[in-house]
Amino acid sequence: MDVFSALADPTRRKIIELLADSGQLPAAEIAAHFPVSAPAISQHLKVLQEAGLVSVERRAQQRIYSLDPQAMLEMEDWSRRLRHLWNRRFDALEILLEQEMRKEQQHEQE
Repeated sequence: MDVFSALADPTRRKIIELLADSGQLPAAEIAAHFPVSAPAISQHLKVLQEAGLVSVERRAQQRIYSLDPQAMLEMEDWSRRLRHLWNRRFDALEILLEQEMRKEQQHEQE
């Protein structure tokens, strides 16, 4: 599953927020924040892991989850490129509108 499909689910986005705030959390502690079963949260964690958003470390009987910073940087980079593209388009539109307004003002003055 790709990153954006994984993040389409609100529960998974909340898990990402929890990990961003806490650094590392065991699966049981993550599950405690949600009104769904631990197995359901486990499935969400599996999707996030398969998408490369979280990594898991086994410590005895616990699974400790943390964000994968590289995946977060890749999403940020994609978002930055998209924002740059839209800013260029808005800048071009602004120039075009200004030119049209000047033409209209000149036409009114004649």
